[in-house]
Amino acid sequence: MGIENYKLTDFLPTTKKELELRGWEEVDVILFSADAYVDHPSFGAAVIGRTLEAAGFRVAIVPQPDWHGDYRDFKKLGRPRLFFGIAPGCMDSMVNKYTAARRLRSEDAYSPDGRHDMRPEYPTIVYAKILKELFPDVPVVLGGIEASLRRVSHYDYWSDSLKKCLLCYSPADMITYGMGEKVTIELARRLAAGESIRDIRDLPQTVYLSREEDIIGGITDHDIVLHSHEECLKNKKAQAENFKNVEEQSNMMHAQRLLQGVDGRYVVINPPYPPMTTEELDASFDLPYTRYPHPKYKGKRIPAYEMIKFSVNIHRGCFGGCAFCTISAHQGKFITCRSKESILREVKQIIQMPDFKGNLSDLGGPSANMYGMSGKNKNACEKCRRPSCVHPQICPNLNTDHSKLLDIYRSVDALPGIKHSYIGSGVRYDLLLYKSKDEASNKAAMEYTRELITRHVSGRLKVAPEHTSDRVLYLMRKPSFQQFYEFKRIFDRINREEGLRQQIIPYFISSHPGCQEEDMAELAVITKGLDFHLEQVQDFTPTPLTNATETWYTGYDPYTLQPVFSAKTPKEKLAQRQFFFWYKPEERRGIEQSLRRIGRPDLIAKLYSGMAPQGGYRPTYGNPKPAGGGNPKSYNPNFNNDHSRAKHHSEEPQEEKRGRHHRHR
Repeated sequence: MGIENYKLTDFLPTTKKELELRGWEEVDVILFSADAYVDHPSFGAAVIGRTLEAAGFRVAIVPQPDWHGDYRDFKKLGRPRLFFGIAPGCMDSMVNKYTAARRLRSEDAYSPDGRHDMRPEYPTIVYAKILKELFPDVPVVLGGIEASLRRVSHYDYWSDSLKKCLLCYSPADMITYGMGEKVTIELARRLAAGESIRDIRDLPQTVYLSREEDIIGGITDHDIVLHSHEECLKNKKAQAENFKNVEEQSNMMHAQRLLQGVDGRYVVINPPYPPMTTEELDASFDLPYTRYPHPKYKGKRIPAYEMIKFSVNIHRGCFGGCAFCTISAHQGKFITCRSKESILREVKQIIQMPDFKGNLSDLGGPSANMYGMSGKNKNACEKCRRPSCVHPQICPNLNTDHSKLLDIYRSVDALPGIKHSYIGSGVRYDLLLYKSKDEASNKAAMEYTRELITRHVSGRLKVAPEHTSDRVLYLMRKPSFQQFYEFKRIFDRINREEGLRQQIIPYFISSHPGCQEEDMAELAVITKGLDFHLEQVQDFTPTPLTNATETWYTGYDPYTLQPVFSAKTPKEKLAQRQFFFWYKPEERRGIEQSLRRIGRPDLIAKLYSGMAPQGGYRPTYGNPKPAGGGNPKSYNPNFNNDHSRAKHHSEEPQEEKRGRHHRHR
């Protein structure tokens, strides 16, 4: 049903008046969110609020409070009975605000009308300081992606410095990291039972600061003691070693406690909860979301909501372990799938929305085709330290059967009211091409590939080879570019057989650690040979707590401690990025000069043979017109729309292009 059918009391309260409508004089938890309040399972504050509500707690949300002046937004709901929770947004605030060139992005996707002035930089710090100033005795708990990825010493690209754990800059009492349902409920229950937050030191998936003598159980042989922050400042190799331990423990079924010395104290990172079960994940998605922005935003566009309005997230976690992606540190590699019944319930709810025209923009997850996949021998998975199940090769213990996913697609498409269900999330073609010992799995992969291409592509299928150099791809933890060639041959063949004229739209990254100018020059030649004039491109953006960022900052591969080159200066980065746009007349002179400088003049002819001299060439985009109808702006809700890309070559942060809606909380 439409938003006009909902009452204010169908949303979590955001004002004193809305509390009064519910007859509440106080609340248990007040969440401060740096995003607009959208009551939808893709928006973290809504999920945590609804989860607490379902457990019997009274919850309110203050979205995007004004942090200037008299702090009235921070005072308007008074003091909560249990704690303040800070949910800084579905993206790291600095990634949200700035491009890889540290320029302001064209819009804030999580703010009404894309406004830039609705959130501060580092809202976890700003909000916590205000709340502690106003209510010094009320616990303040940090959650969401920003706190999760800053829970230990980390490189901050925007200040170009190694930062301490976020708690060292914020007066908050605790960080809850990762996906937050379990830990938030347990924390609320223990506080409601009368425990002091200062005494809650054994709660999984939390981070706190402590003097050594106050660490619960003391420091034991089972703990992993990281290099101190001070040591990491002096020795970048120590920081690289730290990251390896953090990433491994983030992706283990039975992790160890991590401790790091800083300022004469310790950051204590308790191990995470095990992955949620299907029943637990269903319960989270089945909460009574209205699926709409709060009525206070009437008439205002919230770009991120428009992207995911008609999409459905079917699983959590990603075992790809891409070096530049934050999912590994936040959601982890183990896949938890929703049941078919839960997925169908959500799709039926979407069908009832009055502006739904029958087309689901995405039926996916952090990666489109990992649904139903896990290790065959669970005991082996419980001991495994690999951050990726598919790199450097696909693990032979991994079940790569696409049958369950095919059943989901077909069950959704069979619902009255569904015309098309498109796959907007990134597809892992290495999983489609993998030849396992199980012939039934191989057959299902072939069947899935044909069905994906013929029924679930809205003219353009976006995939992410990321680069053409196998050496760079290895550092990215991505498969060889030969697999992209193989997948493209299959894609083109199926299009010919079915009479379709669809495109593959590949994503590529420049200036990733290990990438040299020559690698980018060869990328230009290779993609020209494939008749690609690249649109979906970006310059590498170092984001906290990723393998690539630590490599970029320290100069060492955290797993081998071997030196790795990274382009860092604006001049070095531009020298790489220009090769994406070899077809632009204004780029030709600079590219030719660069190729001569690096000793590869032989590539000039490969790029420009048969073309008019500089100034006379006007490229046409060689890919055919998209087939399949539909609004071209809705090809993929999880990527910037293609028209803005082609015009501006705008940049999308690496972790977000896997899908904005995989629920960073």
